[in-house]
Amino acid sequence: MNAVQISRDIVLEPADNRRLANLCGQFDEHLRQIERRLNVDIASRGNHFRITGPPGAAQAGSDVLLSLFEMTDTERLDPERVHMMLQESQMSDGELLPANSDSEAGDDVTITTQRKTIRPRGANQSGYVKSIRKHDLAFGIGPAGTGKTYLAVACAIEALSDEEVRRIVLVRPAVEAGERLGFLPGDMSQKVDPYLRPMYDALYDMIGAEHVTRLIERNVIEIAPLAFMRGRSLNESFVILDEAQNTSTEQMKMFLTRIGFGSHAVVTGDVTQIDLPNGQMSGLKHAMNILSDVKGIGFTMFSPNDVVRHPLVRRIVEAYEAHDDDR
Repeated sequence: MNAVQISRDIVLEPADNRRLANLCGQFDEHLRQIERRLNVDIASRGNHFRITGPPGAAQAGSDVLLSLFEMTDTERLDPERVHMMLQESQMSDGELLPANSDSEAGDDVTITTQRKTIRPRGANQSGYVKSIRKHDLAFGIGPAGTGKTYLAVACAIEALSDEEVRRIVLVRPAVEAGERLGFLPGDMSQKVDPYLRPMYDALYDMIGAEHVTRLIERNVIEIAPLAFMRGRSLNESFVILDEAQNTSTEQMKMFLTRIGFGSHAVVTGDVTQIDLPNGQMSGLKHAMNILSDVKGIGFTMFSPNDVVRHPLVRRIVEAYEAHDDDR
């Protein structure tokens, strides 16, 4: 039996050919992108558009087109921007929720940094930012591409700018796919830098490379491997432990007990990508089991629906999850 199909007609005003061309993209690539993602058909004549598909999808398609057309007045659209707008429609089990369905929660968790304003995409990312702001210790757990590290770094920069903390400490375990630091060329800094590159990239994107360099020179921003945290007590700091699935249980306990007065800590990781030796328990999985009911700690669990990278990444994550479930 065929699913119910409906059509929604919208008229975009003003009928500006420049803005309509921006909306549709070269050879209507933006319209085709929306059709593929929402499983709808879009017909257009001038500034009149008809969206045909299942009721939820047709409504979401109308909302996306209206939102994108509004943007054409001030910016040039590209496939990535269209993808981000589609992501806000939060497709789940074939049903589509309106963009910003969490009572437009994204509006009250906007993060402003020196170079850009960052708004969480969807209800789960909004909840993650709120959890970071509310709790002294917050966990963000889920697959690649869900914004766990990026949003945590943004919150750290915001806290530093608002003088809630005096410095930012970014930490990662130096364990990747079985490689060991001793086999890599260079001094300790050169050995460690490749493991910390994602956090450098986030900092550069938000406040610029020159500003980051100055803050690192003044020890306002510290980027270090997890092993260097032993024996320290971090007061008035915003501490982020990235790739926490690659910590041992002892390392995780050591890190969590470094948190000092006036500090915030965020732990991010993906328990499906553990690079520890076979048989070794992940510190992140262990912490999830024993800390879930501890007061003052927030947990945000991300799913493939929260992936904000290329749409293919989401499908890859889902395929791997399905394979693991079958096993």
